[in-house]
Amino acid sequence: MSDSLKDIPIKVERTAPGHKPAAGETVALYEAHKKVYPRAVKGVFNNWRALFVLGTQLVYFALPWLTWNGRQAVLFDLVNRKFFLFGLTIWPQDFVYLAALLMCCAFGLFAWTTVAGRLWCGYSCPQTVYTEIMLWIEAWVEGDRNKRIKLDKAPMSLAKLRIKTTKHALMIAFSLVTGFTLVGYFTPIRELVAAIPSFGFGPWETFWIFFYAGFTYLFAGFLREQMCKYMCPYARFQSVMFDADTLIISYDEARGEPRGSRKKGTKPREAGLGDCVDCTLCVQVCPTGIDIRNGLQIECIGCAACIDACDDVMGKMGYPRGLIRYTTENALKGVYPESQIVSRLKRPRVVLYTLVLIAVIAASVGSFALRQPFKVDVLRDRASLVRETDDGWLENGYSLKIINTSEQSQRFRLSVKGLPGIKLSTDTPQITVAGGMNETVGVRVQADPQYATRGSHEIHFVIESLDDPSKVVEEKSSFIGE
Repeated sequence: MSDSLKDIPIKVERTAPGHKPAAGETVALYEAHKKVYPRAVKGVFNNWRALFVLGTQLVYFALPWLTWNGRQAVLFDLVNRKFFLFGLTIWPQDFVYLAALLMCCAFGLFAWTTVAGRLWCGYSCPQTVYTEIMLWIEAWVEGDRNKRIKLDKAPMSLAKLRIKTTKHALMIAFSLVTGFTLVGYFTPIRELVAAIPSFGFGPWETFWIFFYAGFTYLFAGFLREQMCKYMCPYARFQSVMFDADTLIISYDEARGEPRGSRKKGTKPREAGLGDCVDCTLCVQVCPTGIDIRNGLQIECIGCAACIDACDDVMGKMGYPRGLIRYTTENALKGVYPESQIVSRLKRPRVVLYTLVLIAVIAASVGSFALRQPFKVDVLRDRASLVRETDDGWLENGYSLKIINTSEQSQRFRLSVKGLPGIKLSTDTPQITVAGGMNETVGVRVQADPQYATRGSHEIHFVIESLDDPSKVVEEKSSFIGE
């Protein structure tokens, strides 16, 4: 740095009021990270969180073990480019439905966030779920909040090393199980289990098991609330979807202030106090370490742990519950009573998101219901565009790939149309394709030269299911005349 820049003062906003940096003092622009030790809490919302954690993990770990028609019920077979979802076989040609699914998830999330805030984050987000599981492991091994704080402050000893090693070993073991299960959605999980004794996994299976396990351990075991506060994009753009009628966790400042400690049985108004006893339990139970009494903050994930803690304190003090509660900004300000919150769902933003979501779902379901149980790809032989037969007709060669997207074997009949007298020549006029499989057959199309003049002529291959004549697929191609 040049001498002319050394004496330029730098203005820094201080979080500590009244603090004036001394000459030569190094000023940190970012607050140092402080580990959050969430306190255990009991209550209705905690029970719901535990139910969602157990429910989501039960589905995640159980799905790969289910069988359907003799194979894994849910399997994303990337090698053979087929996705099996119970009785459905999804081929690359069906990926438009994946786009539709992503659109449904997006607009569903938009609508839900506008109505109820970040409930997804607080109850079902994988980061929240895995962090909760890691906290269960930590509490089981190290003890409650006070014991964990005391243990971390204590100097290293054999006892501390044993406890920490046990905790991290269990976290790593759980992370490896989650990574193993994820790979089981792409490689048959029974094959993976059979390969465990010899560690006979393929290179990609090995990579993804440890990759997913490593990031599960890192994100849920170490970063935890920092993922929600600094890295999650949803936390950044959620404010675009919030409005004054969005259901959020709020502290009733008018009822709670001025806060202060007091004896049980004290009537707050007679003591010149609000209902908040300033016990800070709402802060201690928060998994992101924020104080909800400071208002809505981007770090709040809507888990409602603070509601359970506050309601418990209010009950012990003999005060009405709900000092911290789910409500809306307008209801909290008294714009309308909380009994009218449900009626505010019919506002334009919610209606628009819902209508778009319904339209996408309806179009996707309708298209999926009308899809044929087989697909056809036509590839014209480029090596020999046109040749003349012994009887003077013109002939083009094609390869027809018939994909049976159903679970049952199907028989098909082939024909062609598009030019007068056009005919199909093949060694296999009827084709049988097993369920979930595909067959490629070579065919020759012959046309009268007087109609198949020089240039390209549009023709259509007709593939009809002999098992269900109502199922017919037409594929457009071209016939090259001389």
